[in-house]
Amino acid sequence: MTAEPKTFPNHRSTIAPEDLLQGIEVIDDLFLELIDRDTEIQKHWTGCEWAEGPVYFPEGDYVLWSDVPNDRILKFDAHSRDTTVFREPCNNTNGHFRDQQGQLVSCEHAANRISRTAPDGSVTCLVDNWQGKRLNSPNDLVVKSDGTIWFTDPPYGILSDREGNQRESELEGNFTYRFDPKSKELSIVDNVADRPNGLAFSPDETMLYLADTGAPRDITVFNVAKDAATLSNRRLFAKVRPGAADGLRVDERGNIWTSARDGVQCYSPNGSLLGKILIPEQATANLVFGDKDGKRIYICGDTSLYSVRVKVAGAGRYW
Repeated sequence: MTAEPKTFPNHRSTIAPEDLLQGIEVIDDLFLELIDRDTEIQKHWTGCEWAEGPVYFPEGDYVLWSDVPNDRILKFDAHSRDTTVFREPCNNTNGHFRDQQGQLVSCEHAANRISRTAPDGSVTCLVDNWQGKRLNSPNDLVVKSDGTIWFTDPPYGILSDREGNQRESELEGNFTYRFDPKSKELSIVDNVADRPNGLAFSPDETMLYLADTGAPRDITVFNVAKDAATLSNRRLFAKVRPGAADGLRVDERGNIWTSARDGVQCYSPNGSLLGKILIPEQATANLVFGDKDGKRIYICGDTSLYSVRVKVAGAGRYW
């Protein structure tokens, strides 16, 4: 089914249209090793209320992403250039990831769970509670090379009915978790972040980056312990402005690409801001590396899906 635009009539517009910028902003010349200054920013589709959680599937050369308030998953076919509805309703999904078997793993706000979609389309709940208490509203996730699923659980899907179902939290905080699908073991790996959001591993998986869209509005970085199941040495990586880091991805050289209010910002492994992909929307939510060579960044910018070719491939893609 062809996707119809469903942007709400009262959609936020705090930034005047004439103040929205588009293009490549080079802050450090090292950025030009990663992207051309005159590279084209392509707009593929518009009409979301809040575009989130893009995930790329090389088998069909397509992108899935969430339109969270409209309770639907959209699909952009890079070959035909068509955008269709993949699933509606979808329990207000947010972040997605493609696992090693090519299956879709999703965060579902309304069902307070992590689910997996099999090749035949059937959806299975992987985890929906912590010690018998319902999760808040899983937001973003990453699948590690050992098959474990690391995900964040802020309250955005329970604060109102806009992105899920309003209710009181059953938990003592907003945590980041590690789930092992084999053992069914769930553990908290961070309980410090105010509202943990996007997360990604370094290329060698020795570090985990975690965005906090709560009061700190920053990215922290941890060392992954030798047991591959716990974190240590929590420290500040970067404060992202304007806005805050939301979704993020890491490239094969270890650079961190994160969403912000003005678009996608790229940081070196030492936390230096290298440059920006400016997106002309009220805010940018998330991104993913795509194309079969992993060198196209698909970007969810508020109401729309964009993409841009880069010179470096994303890490942890499993293809």
